[in-house]
Amino acid sequence: MTKIIIPVENQNGPDSTVAQHFGRAPNYAIIELNQNKDIINVKTQANTNEHMGGTGHPHDTLLTEKPDYMIVCAMGPGGLQSFKNAGVTVLKAEGTTVKEVIANFKLGKLQDLVGGCEHAHEHHH
Repeated sequence: MTKIIIPVENQNGPDSTVAQHFGRAPNYAIIELNQNKDIINVKTQANTNEHMGGTGHPHDTLLTEKPDYMIVCAMGPGGLQSFKNAGVTVLKAEGTTVKEVIANFKLGKLQDLVGGCEHAHEHHH
């Protein structure tokens, strides 16, 4: 079995919309795939880290799930390093829903995420 975590905007299972930034995602989809890389389970966990008014870092919380892969659009350098140090492969998301991202994963289309985003994480517009 393969376990993948994807940051998502909502809790719609395989139809959840992929969030643009790992740490500020409202939720995380935790996806289990069988040996054929077919989805066998999707559960969604709310983001309760410091970026969302809670405590701690999402990478610490999510590492307890023992994922094989993190698939994200963007991630800060601290989170990226933390996952790499734990032996988790971090891939760049391609697709707008969990279902699309997993389909691209299954086809081998996803590339390693290189370098965390360096911009300030206090977004002022």
